[in-house]
Amino acid sequence: MGFQSTPRGERLHIGIFGRINSGKSSIINAITGQELSIVSEIRGTTTDPVFKAMELLPLGPVVMMDTPGLDDQGELGKMRIEKTRQVMEKSDLALVVISACEGIEKEDEELIDALKEKGIPYIIVLNKTDLLKEPISLHEDRKTEWVLPVSARTQENIHELKELMGKIMSTGKKEKRILADLISPKDIIILVVPIDSAAPKGRIILPQQQVLREILDARAQAIVVQVEELKDALESVRRKPRLVITDSQAFSQVKDMVPDDIQLTSFSILMARYKGDLHEAVKGAHLISRLKENASILISEGCTHHRQCDDIGTVKLPEWIQKYTGKKFRFTHSSGTEFQIQEDAFDLVIHCGGCMLSEREMRSRIEKSLKKSIPVTNYGIAIAHMNGILDRSIRFFLKNQG
Repeated sequence: MGFQSTPRGERLHIGIFGRINSGKSSIINAITGQELSIVSEIRGTTTDPVFKAMELLPLGPVVMMDTPGLDDQGELGKMRIEKTRQVMEKSDLALVVISACEGIEKEDEELIDALKEKGIPYIIVLNKTDLLKEPISLHEDRKTEWVLPVSARTQENIHELKELMGKIMSTGKKEKRILADLISPKDIIILVVPIDSAAPKGRIILPQQQVLREILDARAQAIVVQVEELKDALESVRRKPRLVITDSQAFSQVKDMVPDDIQLTSFSILMARYKGDLHEAVKGAHLISRLKENASILISEGCTHHRQCDDIGTVKLPEWIQKYTGKKFRFTHSSGTEFQIQEDAFDLVIHCGGCMLSEREMRSRIEKSLKKSIPVTNYGIAIAHMNGILDRSIRFFLKNQG
């Protein structure tokens, strides 16, 4: 991935929801001006969620998410509806598409209630207005919501729909930064980037790219080294570095090389601040030593990748945790888009930094765990805690907050 492309986790996710044959796919095609989704008179043409990353003005980089109908039938239909619900967890903005000929039904009301509960902004899109003989009248309750009559077939109000989407998503929006809001021009930041068997050939991983870009944008100075070159780098700079950021797996080596008067943290901890919940992650890490023998731990990753023999999630973390506590635990692993947890199923969730997930989806996973009274932490914070440097690794943020 180059600096010019926008990763999926940084794109606005727009979910398109509605009952079968409400015209969801037609609306997507009308908004994008492309045939992204299959349109058919046959009921239930869209059988699985469809994701498409693209540029959409005035919103910029987005992921459009088409979903099966909310009123799908049978056992397979129930599974498809569950997939639709999972798409809602990823949505930064929802378009609830309703056939103007049929009006709002029970399934639409239930979806709108769920969107309200989760605080997801939505637009009720009354499609197929070209088929109406007279204007549709809305229930009084709906007049306070974003409601727009459109026709995907004639393009009526499609431009207005895109403008409304842009307006809603820009209202009160504050740009979040991983690091740039905490550093100043000419600050020296040292990045410790191990190149091992898990490192992708010819490039560095996404959080490292993002941090490096923000350092450059802030007009600060970046020095990128591997662990073995860190000592030389610290000795060669004339001015004291403002911060050292390391891959969490190298904490055990790096912590003793970096003097205590130089701030130290990790890429994973930066991601917890950026799109997770740093406070809850710190609380969760402190619980590791208090877990009982045979406790159940879910280790979850937001992406799927080829597992190495020394994989961080499936191999290293379980070994480090059991060595640190002197106890045996039951570990479950999940990756990619699946994140299903049941009450009392786990005693702790340890999640990756979530660089491939949107902030909405990352926070949704955290909220889902906490609602079931399951504490959550992330890779870097757990590793910092087990290395006895958690307080030190978050000191930089506490010192600079406010």
